[in-house]
Amino acid sequence: MKILLFGASGSGTTTLGNEIEKRTDFKHLDADDYYWKKANPPFQEKIPLIERNKNLKVDFKKFANVVVTGSLVSWGKEWETAFDLAIFIRMESTKRMERLKKREIERYGEKLLTDKKIQQNSKAFLEWANQYENPDFDGRSLKVHNNWMEILDCKVLQLNGATELNNKVEIILNEIKMCYNNA
Repeated sequence: MKILLFGASGSGTTTLGNEIEKRTDFKHLDADDYYWKKANPPFQEKIPLIERNKNLKVDFKKFANVVVTGSLVSWGKEWETAFDLAIFIRMESTKRMERLKKREIERYGEKLLTDKKIQQNSKAFLEWANQYENPDFDGRSLKVHNNWMEILDCKVLQLNGATELNNKVEIILNEIKMCYNNA
């Protein structure tokens, strides 16, 4: 079974994917691991689309049960039909941005105060992430995700990102059981 978890940055998809992997036989594949080159500090250089798709497809096909976290909306049409279940996580913007600011501090620490490039990149990222609900924003947005949900060739479940983690996991585990029972 192939599952996609997606939503705005900071909505909790990666945390949820990690928890599903811990509690099941699903392999968690985080789109960020394919999108960004490994570096210290992280998230500085993008991997070209063709290469990231090739790498994700290899791992995607390697495992029978996969949960992919992240938005693949701009990665190619093949991802529209690749999943058995998609789960969209929606979180209120203020709470989501609080999470992201905290995560930036945890990720970069002192460098947020001393490294100009890290400061600029972090500021640009937070400004980009804060545009998610802006209907006129051209990047990854609620509008883009809503349109993509209409195109996906699988069941799409929508969950509130503020719901307690264990409750979200239980909802997803029940969906997985229903999918297997209906197969």
